[in-house]
Amino acid sequence: MASATNGLVPITRAFLARYYEKYPCPPLADGVARLTAELGRLSDGLRRDFPLAPGEQLLAQEVDNEPAHKIDENLWKNREQIEEILYLLEESHRPKGLRQKATPEDVDMAAALDSIEVKFKDILTKLEKFQARNADNVFNTVMTYMPQDFRGTLIRQQRERSERNKQAEVDAVVNAGGSIRDRYALLWKQQMERRRQLAQLGSATGVYKTLVKYLVGVPQVLLDFIRQINDDNGPMEEQRERYGPSLYTLTKMVLNIRLFLLLSWGRVEQQKIETENITIVQQAADVYTSEFEKFIKFIGNSDEYKETAIPAGKTHEVVLAVDAVNSYIAWDFSLIQGTLSLDIGFHVEYVSPTGETTLILPYRRYESDQGNFCTILAGSYRLVWDNSYSAFFKKSLRYKVDAVPPVIETPQVVTES
Repeated sequence: MASATNGLVPITRAFLARYYEKYPCPPLADGVARLTAELGRLSDGLRRDFPLAPGEQLLAQEVDNEPAHKIDENLWKNREQIEEILYLLEESHRPKGLRQKATPEDVDMAAALDSIEVKFKDILTKLEKFQARNADNVFNTVMTYMPQDFRGTLIRQQRERSERNKQAEVDAVVNAGGSIRDRYALLWKQQMERRRQLAQLGSATGVYKTLVKYLVGVPQVLLDFIRQINDDNGPMEEQRERYGPSLYTLTKMVLNIRLFLLLSWGRVEQQKIETENITIVQQAADVYTSEFEKFIKFIGNSDEYKETAIPAGKTHEVVLAVDAVNSYIAWDFSLIQGTLSLDIGFHVEYVSPTGETTLILPYRRYESDQGNFCTILAGSYRLVWDNSYSAFFKKSLRYKVDAVPPVIETPQVVTES
């Protein structure tokens, strides 16, 4: 078969272009541009009539400049602005008149701000979960193909130590009274460090210099891809060109929401906050949070992972066909837990052309697992998740499986001197 002779396809910009062609980015709602422009007009009036404080100048410059180019940098910028907006919407940080609710108009505006606060708290939670899940998925994709011995263990231990150190750095900034901006500057720096560590793994440098030479069986195309993950013109540039513009527009919108609130709060003694302006902010918050949630759902969708419910007393099976020896069978699964901590049985077996089975991975019960093995026979391999021992509880399983053909090394041309 072609897959057995050609190996894996290099993950190039051309490859990703063909992949992303199947998933065009949905257009943003018309209200995004309209409401962003309206908020910009209101802020321009406040900027024109009153001098800007240093912090306001910094934010105004961000509003006027083009957003950052990287997708994940924009996601962090949106998260930072959402937290800054929530800070302004806290009861203790609202203008005195809106806190006291002395007039029916103040009561209405306070209720509108409460509604905006709920929207932003909700989208912040969803964004935090998305980023955590995305970071785990990137790491797990790499680890799925790592040998499940001391090499994979060392990489996991290194990551765990690194994450503990990163959290300690964040805690130190918070305990020292650092601002939201200070914290997010550090968080973005840490995110780039994670990317550098992946690139080190791909290029066999840094902490992985000694380790990578032992990674026999790891698909070279995967190592090549993560080596280029930070390159401005690398494969990920294709994602930025296709999906970046929508995110850049949303980044502009959230910056404009925050700027208008910040300028309005700072000038409340000189200029009364109008109910209709708060209504515009509420409309913008509704549109922004809705469109941003759609965006992260869109880019977070992956056809690699599947979900299935396994009823009590039943099993779920996946059969993978392998065309050549020295292929890799890989899996990554976890149970979607509810209030109870549940487990599921799992084993792998080889099925011969005559239907005889040979146990490859012995049965064991897991909450989650990730692993792989190198095949010594071509044919069918059956992965079985077993809930037959459960009399009452169905299990919700999220899983990814793969049969990776052997990677054929490109012959080196030898020239005689």
